[in-house]
Amino acid sequence: MNLIRRPRRNRQSAVIRDMVQETRLSVTDFILPVFIMEGQNVRSEVASMPGIHRLSMDLLLDEIQECVDLGIQAFDLFPNLPESRKDKYATESYNPDGLYLQTIRAIKDRFPDIIIMTDVAMDPYSSDGHDGIVENGKILNDPTLEVLGKMALAQAQAGATIVGPSDMMDGRVGYLRQVLDEGGFHEVAIMSYAAKYASAFYGPFRDALNSAPKFGDKKTYQMNPANSREALIEAQLDFEEGADFLMVKPAMAYLDIIKLLNDNFHLPIAAYNVSGEYAMIKAAAQKGWLDGERAMVESLMAIKRAGANVILTYFAKEAARLL
Repeated sequence: MNLIRRPRRNRQSAVIRDMVQETRLSVTDFILPVFIMEGQNVRSEVASMPGIHRLSMDLLLDEIQECVDLGIQAFDLFPNLPESRKDKYATESYNPDGLYLQTIRAIKDRFPDIIIMTDVAMDPYSSDGHDGIVENGKILNDPTLEVLGKMALAQAQAGATIVGPSDMMDGRVGYLRQVLDEGGFHEVAIMSYAAKYASAFYGPFRDALNSAPKFGDKKTYQMNPANSREALIEAQLDFEEGADFLMVKPAMAYLDIIKLLNDNFHLPIAAYNVSGEYAMIKAAAQKGWLDGERAMVESLMAIKRAGANVILTYFAKEAARLL
């Protein structure tokens, strides 16, 4: 056959394949989500997330040291709190003597140069398990912003580098930017969960934090998985309100949304490779149904290829060892 173009020529050896590879993963792409819990020398595996543990502060500091030695420099902190610490208005979220803020300070004292990203949402601290204040079965948007503002300011005071509003309340990015700036924290960045979908893939995360809603669901504030144009609306609002990063969550089932935001906004795009996506690969690998390492790398590569500059992933430590 007289073929002018034979694409297989550029696949014929490992050296050539590496030479022409278009997308490359780096450990600097990753933010590792970590779970903090009360106590000393406490390690509790999340049953639905093999290899992932809730850790007391002393063990978390050791875990971060291991990760830093692997080149991981960014961590997203989530609290697992007993019900006794929770109330309707999430007041524990801005308690300076509470576990979360104490942990931020301890991490920053020991690792002054790493990135600490925080979660700004009421659900880990709320007796209702929702991301906003609940009245008569409804989530109140504007009163919730006041709680989120107190939370973000306290996190910045404790040493947060990036705050991550994951609540999906309208107007929260602009409100938080104003609160942070008025508090003198102009340098604290906001990674907006711009397109956070009401997904079935969050189940293991809610197990990790014991933060499932006590009633109903989150569909009045998280996005409909059927919608993509709506993601542009949400992202545009967050962009105009001062977000420094735009995040898509989940990642694997929403690669089109990652690309959509990357094509339309000149901001770094983050993607959250969520707990359910992690758990599916781990469970299938344990069953021997697929090669876990290859599936991990392929999925992370797909997220980056779609346009993510930053990937929040529970695979970060495992992937760092390979990279």
